Amino acid sequence: MPKVVLFNKPSGVLCQFSPSAGRRTLREFVPIADIYPAGRLDADSEGLLILTDDGALQHTISHPANKWPKTYWVQVENIPDEDGLARLRHGVDLGDFVTAPAVVNRIAEPTGLWARQPPIRVRQNIPTAWLEITISEGKNRQIRRMTAAGGFPTLRLIRQRIGHWSIAGIASGEHRTLTAAEIGLAGNVTKYVNRASRLAL
Repeated sequence: MPKVVLFNKPSGVLCQFSPSAGRRTLREFVPIADIYPAGRLDADSEGLLILTDDGALQHTISHPANKWPKTYWVQVENIPDEDGLARLRHGVDLGDFVTAPAVVNRIAEPTGLWARQPPIRVRQNIPTAWLEITISEGKNRQIRRMTAAGGFPTLRLIRQRIGHWSIAGIASGEHRTLTAAEIGLAGNVTKYVNRASRLAL
């Protein structure tokens, strides 16, 4: 069985184990040898990062052609109306590409959310809102670019779920190693991967 670890990455942590002068890295939080990230999160983003020692599984999770759905909690400036939400849902022209359709909904601030360090900037005269956004792409800084194009700059970005794996029950900065049953039914990793890769928005 491959080793699969779910990590709730804090803001400011680089998605690498190798040292970086003056920067925090995965080595500080996940003292497990020979595992590597399946996909990336920007340093200033938080939430779910999947790490594994299985190259094929790593490729399946991270390769955009497999379209694993990824769900984010996004705190934005301003309060999107239905027209603004519809623009995010139906595809946003970012100049170099148009985003695929997404699932976008207004939500209340997620329950039990940890304090971000450092805190987001707060401007008293500008309201904020929380969105839940699910995409099947994952291009560089895509969520931030989408919300900015819609007039709702991202203040805080938390990846909550990849496929059916989530950060539920994992505190910020903590990790959990999955059991064989959680990785795939009856230990059949291929069956799980094929099932997950077929999930669609």
